[in-house]
Amino acid sequence: MPNLTVSQIAQLCGASLEGPPEVEISGPAPLEEARPGQVTFLGDPRYREALTHTRASAVVLAPEMECERKDLVLLRCAKPSEAFTKVVQAFAPPASHVPRGIHPSAVVHGSAKLDDSVAVGPFCHVDEGAILESGVVLVSHVTVGAGARVAKDTVLHPQVTLYPWVQVGERCRLHSGVVIGAHGFGFAPTADGWAKIPQVGGVILEDDVEVGANSTIDCARFGNTVIGRGSKIDNLVHVAHNSQVGEASLLLAQSGVAGSTQLGERVILAGQSGVGGHLKLGAGVRVGAGSKVLKSVADGQDVFGAPAGPKQETLRAMAFLPKLRAELSKLKARLKALEENS
Repeated sequence: MPNLTVSQIAQLCGASLEGPPEVEISGPAPLEEARPGQVTFLGDPRYREALTHTRASAVVLAPEMECERKDLVLLRCAKPSEAFTKVVQAFAPPASHVPRGIHPSAVVHGSAKLDDSVAVGPFCHVDEGAILESGVVLVSHVTVGAGARVAKDTVLHPQVTLYPWVQVGERCRLHSGVVIGAHGFGFAPTADGWAKIPQVGGVILEDDVEVGANSTIDCARFGNTVIGRGSKIDNLVHVAHNSQVGEASLLLAQSGVAGSTQLGERVILAGQSGVGGHLKLGAGVRVGAGSKVLKSVADGQDVFGAPAGPKQETLRAMAFLPKLRAELSKLKARLKALEENS
């Protein structure tokens, strides 16, 4: 990517320019790591101190943000983070291109239906009765099981596996190592050990879903596991059989949802949080990092802790614990002194 002037960058992201318009920029970088010739951004006033030390040549920031440095070109806009995203995209290297058509090393069953515009990369396997709609891209080493359907403009990155009958909506992005439709973890105790409970349901990913690397979404025992439209799932996330994830929800890294649990719209599960089985989390619920949710949660609640409770109550209790321990230590010392003197 060739250099851009700060004037070009301002036009690109809709910013007003303060400083010489001819300064050239070679690329974006974080505040602390930026070098001369790079552009950075400041979105949170809490990190304003870093602005005094950055070596960047230009910075994207809010109109009201003060900056006393005269050697920085300022690109002011109402939403610095969104603007900087456009800057990053402008400097991003072009994505690897998978040519339209079927690579000679790919294996496509004769009964599969592929639109003429699809791109099937090296060593992919498309099984019996599978359907790939227009604009679908299988990058490489992708498996699409029998009867599975992938809707238009969806991209499956290397090593993605779709089990039979999985349905993936339009404009989805499934990153490397994702497994959709593996059997739910169901076993019944018997005299001889554990007997597998058949898992014969499906998985539906609605439109505009993104699933991060090495995440897994299990098929239902019967019916469907569903990931709602616009939901975003981070790396190393597990969604168990028959769970329902509402539209526009966020499931962050190493979070997990046990079987038959329902998440409402715009639920957020922070990193390493877990939700027990057969629960219901209402719309807009936010679960703090590392929390363990063991009972249903009403709409709009913030919960935290293990077991999770109302966030503010839990934080107050955690703040009180050191004082409680100190008081207990004093009481134990007094009791011991009384016993020794009795």
